[in-house]
Amino acid sequence: MGKSESQMDIVERNPPKSKKSCKSWTSLEIGLTTIVVLLLVVVVALIALYATRKDKTCTAPSCVAAAARIIENMDQAVDPCKDFYQYACGGWLKKHVIPETSSRYSTFDILRDQLEVILKDVLEKSDNGDPEAIQKAKTLYKSCTNQTTIESKGGAPLINMLTGMFEWPVATDNWDKEHAENWTLEAIVGKMTSTFGKRVIIDFFVGTDDKNSNVYIIHIDQSNLGLPSCDYYECTGAYKEACEAYFQFMINVATLVCKDKGLNITDSKIKDEMKRVLQLEKDIANVTTKAEDRTDPNQLYHKMTLSNLTNNFPLTISNKSFSWTNFINQILSTVSLNVTDSEPIVVYAPNYLRKLADVLPKYTPRDIQNYIMWRQVMDLVGSLSSSYRETRKAFRKALYGTTSENAVWRKCANYVNSNMDKAVGRLYVDDAFAGESKKKVEELIEQIREVFIQNLHELSWMDTETKKKAEEKARAIRQRIGYPPDIQDNAKLNAEYEGLHFSIDEYFKNILQNMESRQKKNLRRLREKVNKEVWISGAAVVNAFYSSSRNQIVFPAGILQPPFFGKGQPSALNFGAIGMVIGHEITHGFDDSGRNFDKEGNLMDWWTKQSARNFKDLSQCMVYEYGNFSWDLAGGQYLSGINTLGENIADNGGIRQAYKAYQLHVKKNGKDGLLPGIDLTHNQLFFLNFAQVWCGIYRPEYAMNSIKTDVHSPGKFRVLGSLQNFEEFSNAFHCTKNEYMNPEKKCRVW
Repeated sequence: MGKSESQMDIVERNPPKSKKSCKSWTSLEIGLTTIVVLLLVVVVALIALYATRKDKTCTAPSCVAAAARIIENMDQAVDPCKDFYQYACGGWLKKHVIPETSSRYSTFDILRDQLEVILKDVLEKSDNGDPEAIQKAKTLYKSCTNQTTIESKGGAPLINMLTGMFEWPVATDNWDKEHAENWTLEAIVGKMTSTFGKRVIIDFFVGTDDKNSNVYIIHIDQSNLGLPSCDYYECTGAYKEACEAYFQFMINVATLVCKDKGLNITDSKIKDEMKRVLQLEKDIANVTTKAEDRTDPNQLYHKMTLSNLTNNFPLTISNKSFSWTNFINQILSTVSLNVTDSEPIVVYAPNYLRKLADVLPKYTPRDIQNYIMWRQVMDLVGSLSSSYRETRKAFRKALYGTTSENAVWRKCANYVNSNMDKAVGRLYVDDAFAGESKKKVEELIEQIREVFIQNLHELSWMDTETKKKAEEKARAIRQRIGYPPDIQDNAKLNAEYEGLHFSIDEYFKNILQNMESRQKKNLRRLREKVNKEVWISGAAVVNAFYSSSRNQIVFPAGILQPPFFGKGQPSALNFGAIGMVIGHEITHGFDDSGRNFDKEGNLMDWWTKQSARNFKDLSQCMVYEYGNFSWDLAGGQYLSGINTLGENIADNGGIRQAYKAYQLHVKKNGKDGLLPGIDLTHNQLFFLNFAQVWCGIYRPEYAMNSIKTDVHSPGKFRVLGSLQNFEEFSNAFHCTKNEYMNPEKKCRVW
């Protein structure tokens, strides 16, 4: 660590003036004169030292605030070469407690909490000639916070919805007599898909064709599950509590619906029926392909015609053949579209569909209908009265460790932002975003892009032909910063939500309306050309993104604030945080998944065979490295080096690029002032601010969940892994070889 430049007080001395004389000076006079001269020299030197110190220290409010934050978050008693995460975040970890409403708490979560407060404020402001879209957003928010009306309705809104969906058999008299005969899988799954965009048993969606990124195409995939991953359905060991709570959640909701409908259905009958539902979902989970086997987009992509789909994947339930043609046309008919046997379709999960054909015949239409409706109901109980919300309390505790619900206003602000991101983004930008940040971030992107390209040409494992195409792709990356310009255009903003008509007294209906509107937009895209200029994120978001099909990076307004970015804070901090995030997103275009797409966003093999082999060999180093991190909060389980590979490659590439870009910036512009009160160099501050971005604490239940489902490594290991691999970090903190933070073997791809 660098030595501190301590400030010293300066005492000015005013010696008496000497008298002119022809006589010789006495020894005393000479001695006094010498002392005076020496004192003057010392004073001048001290003044010079003070001036130098003053020049090298930034005392602007932004620097003082940054210094206070950084010092407060650190634990300076820890050796940075032994555990840099604890050194950087130890103070943060000591002073923060996870709120009872949260499963984790991190730097990101604090910024999101602060953003939500801003959203609450702007959504609750009275209408002052707002555009129609803004008025709708405020109405939706009011309907969500209108708890008195929501409580008074009880379960009636849910029960009304079930009536139009062939009912929920477990909570219906005579379902078999009234519905079973006319029931078909394509009818109910088609209706759920077209009306609500619900992905259950069969996942149908319209998305970009991976191999032709200018067109949309129908996709068929395996569906998601009610529990976080297939592992939970073992219902033993670490997953026993969550599995049991899930089953009880089913029973609780079904019982409450029966009660609200005035049905006298016994507890034992409800339990037996829901036990069949859980068994069906277990069987579906057992034939679902695990995440680690779905990381290669080339292996996922299977293009065929509708006729091929029908022939390759026949399904039968209760001696009724599933008609793929009827299923798809039923969905598309809601937007007046139709397909024939020659329609191209991409199938992402052929093995799942083959195995599903053996699962479904084991169950009756009643069992399958019960399951489908349960999956719809479980997602909606949180939007009903408190009696319904209470049914999931133990389940949420088992899954996330939370014991309380979020404040109503917070939940509502998030919901409106998720469903009307352009309208809410407009409110947020007008209220809280400093527009001048955009130009500075654009400059950072260009600097880091150039470093990525320079690094390409220094790599020995990639041949010239592949480097050339990689450079072309890097230069073609589209950048989006702050917010989409269209949100400032009232006409365009209003057009975005013209089909929505909300009521303050009908929150549940408003939710269903949003689902239907969103799904119709998705379906209509089938015959449209892809607009690659469309943003993939709203503005009021604390995150950043990369889209492989658009070759686009996005940095929303919500993330362009300290500690990530501040116009007035030293460049070392900006490069260490938002600079690393920029490098991270650029590198996603070249991670284990993104590297398979060309500069136009098409799934295409543009690599030479040798370069591709070298990439996989180098990536394997990271798979092994991160796969050997064990997480005590997750019961000592090891991270999945395969599932997290893309993010780990991006982290490692991002920190290298940001650091090199920072060095070039200093060479060109000189160093900024040091932070007051911190005995650290600029390079050390770079790494410290990077690490503090990832300070966070987790509940054990959430850790168990995320280690199976999150493609990101936990924050602690994002810091340790990427810095252990980076020799410049060890140089900055003078870590000797083979210390924990400076292992002899280092992994590097980019």
